[in-house]
This record gives sequence, C-alpha cells and structure tokens, in this order.
Amino acid sequence: MSEETHVKLVVADPSALGLFGLAMITLVASAYKFGALSGLSLVIPWAIFLGGLAQVVACLNDIKHNNVFGATAFGGFAFFWLAMGMSWMCQLGVFGPELQLASDPKAFGFAYLGYLIFSLVMTIGAVETNKMLFIIFIFIDLLFIGLMFSTFGILEHEMHLLAAYSEASISIIGFYGFAGNVLNKHFGYEFCPLGKPFGIFKKK
Repeated sequence: MSEETHVKLVVADPSALGLFGLAMITLVASAYKFGALSGLSLVIPWAIFLGGLAQVVACLNDIKHNNVFGATAFGGFAFFWLAMGMSWMCQLGVFGPELQLASDPKAFGFAYLGYLIFSLVMTIGAVETNKMLFIIFIFIDLLFIGLMFSTFGILEHEMHLLAAYSEASISIIGFYGFAGNVLNKHFGYEFCPLGKPFGIFKKK
C-alpha cells in the first residue's frame, strides 16, 4: 500500500518586499514634490515597478497567508501607483495628443479623495497590526489630504508641502519597517522593534 505524502508549501511573509517598494516610490516621488527632480519621466518606472509590481507580489503572497489586511493594503496601493504611472504617461503624451489634451487634473483630486477614505479604513485596521504600520498610515492619510486639497486649489502651496513632507516621512518609516521585517525574521528576535498592536478593537 502506497502512502501519499502531502507537502505543504511554505510562503515567506511578503511584508518586507511590500514595504521596500512603498519606501522606494515615496522617496522618489517626494523628491519630485520638493523640486529636487525637474520632471516626471523617470519617476514613472519606479511607480510601476516598485510602487506597483513589488506591492502586487506582496499582495498575492499575503493572499496565500489568508492575510486580508495585508493583501488589501498592498494590493490597493499597488494599483494606485500603477494608475498614477499611467495617468502621468497620459499627461506627458505617451498615448497620443488626444489623451494629453483631454487630461483634467481634477480627476486626481477625486482619486485622492477615494484613497483617503481607503486609507482611513486601513488606519483603523493598522491599530491592531503594529505601531510602525499605524504611523505609516497616519502619514498616508496626511499625504492624501495634502494631495486632494492642493489638486483642488485649496491652500495649494501649504497642502503641497504637507503632501511632500508626509510622503518623505512614509519613505523613512517604510525603510525602517522593511528593515524590521527582514532582520527580525532573519535573526530570530526583535532586532528592530515594530511596536505591539494597541489592543483597542480586537476582542480577546
């Protein structure tokens, strides 16, 4: 009688890759907002590959972990950056003059409003994940507030600065979160503390 052997595929936690992708694109995008870069052309590849595809990979692997929060967070922001990359290409005329001339920047404002709602919901979820992620989501909330109001022309300069500083903060904390997720698992102990969940909403 033959015995069936079931091999369970072990899937690594994708949080480090997802956070690295987030940290990289927000670093490059915030440099553009601060005026350190003169154009969007070379921001687009980082939006597509690091902001988009790296987080898609993280999303798909979190699905394998049955991690609804992680999959939704990484997937939602992955498609945000892919959409931003394509929108910038429309503005730059990559898809032809018709789309370029028909580009209305106010569409960004409504997209930022939708993502602000998404981010606020995810911020509530981050309360019970870890403090590092909660802080990142607070700055993501501020980023979308700044982007939305500056796009609609409300306190445009001040809101642009709010967006720039918030995005730079996301990058800094994202790099720390990436380091924590890699090194903590690699060394087998809490080398970079990420902070325990707040314990407010989850019932024991």
